[in-house]
Amino acid sequence: MMSQGSKRELLATIQPRYLKAGRKDKQKILDEFVAVTGYHRKYAIRVLNTKKHKGQSKKPGPRRIYQGEVVTALEYIWEICGQICSRRLKPFLPEIVKVLERNQEIHLSPETKKLLLQMSRSSIDRCLSSTDRTHPHGLSTTKPGTLLKKSIPIRTYTPWSEEKPGFMEIDLVAHCGNTTEGQFVNTLTSVDISTGWTECQAVFPRNRHTVLEAIKAMQAQLPFALLGIDSDNGCEFINEMLFEYCQYQKITFTRSRPYHKNDQAHVEQKNWSVVRHLVGYGRFETTAEYNLLQSIYSDLSLYFNFFQPVLKLTSKEIMDGRTIKHYDTAATPYQRVLAAKQIPFEIKTRLMNIYVQLNPVTLRNSIDQKVHQLSTLSR
Repeated sequence: MMSQGSKRELLATIQPRYLKAGRKDKQKILDEFVAVTGYHRKYAIRVLNTKKHKGQSKKPGPRRIYQGEVVTALEYIWEICGQICSRRLKPFLPEIVKVLERNQEIHLSPETKKLLLQMSRSSIDRCLSSTDRTHPHGLSTTKPGTLLKKSIPIRTYTPWSEEKPGFMEIDLVAHCGNTTEGQFVNTLTSVDISTGWTECQAVFPRNRHTVLEAIKAMQAQLPFALLGIDSDNGCEFINEMLFEYCQYQKITFTRSRPYHKNDQAHVEQKNWSVVRHLVGYGRFETTAEYNLLQSIYSDLSLYFNFFQPVLKLTSKEIMDGRTIKHYDTAATPYQRVLAAKQIPFEIKTRLMNIYVQLNPVTLRNSIDQKVHQLSTLSR
């Protein structure tokens, strides 16, 4: 029986003759090759027709385009942008590179910049492959409010514009740690449905008075008029004080269905991706922690709304039992406000003047430093 080395030598000798031969000659060569090697006829045909076979050097693969300085720059930008996914990062790359160059935070050669901006989403994912991270779950502190439930309609049955800026979903995030006993700091998260503009306000202690004050502070921060709010059924929202304020301000006030978190999908998503992702699940119960958290949210408002691209779901369909979602091109809340026809030109001009003075690296470093201080205080 022939050894593998002998078979490879025979193949190297016979194959050139086989490939040049006519049909009849190929049959004779094939019969000879099968008789000597003991190969199955079909396998022998495949081996003889394969130009590259074992023992021959493989042709080198394509040269890696994205390496060295390009990957280093991508990783730096990815960190500055809060490690966002490629679907959000890819369309934002030209703008963030321009901002970083304007603030002299990054210096790229023309070739590196060209390669960086031409990267596809799949190439970005390959260069930024990372391990999954697990996060603990928090506790729910929503206590149902029965007062005025009949006066405050469920959003499903109330006119609610998701295309016009100013209609916000609001919710409270409890920073209670592992127990809901005693007083602790909360975060009021507010998200505009149309633009994704997000504001966070620290609340301490948690009651209807402090929640109303946080809503007023949120309203003052918005670059557009507050037209509507949608809350859960907690007693800190469903009360006479907030109801009368909304009537006086001509703000549409609606509530979600009890035990249906998907009714507030936008703000629930921000509760995790913005608040929990930033400050975690620790317990904050002092005035110092409250003040520091409020300072963090002041920087976060600028960082998130001007430098964090967000996606909007445009449609979804069910195919073969799977739900396939379609999104628009990622854009920052600031960019979506500029694109909104309902926003006056004066407001857009004011936002543009603020934007050119901002440095995302400075904001990110300030936020990280304060978050570290907060974690030190809460130990």
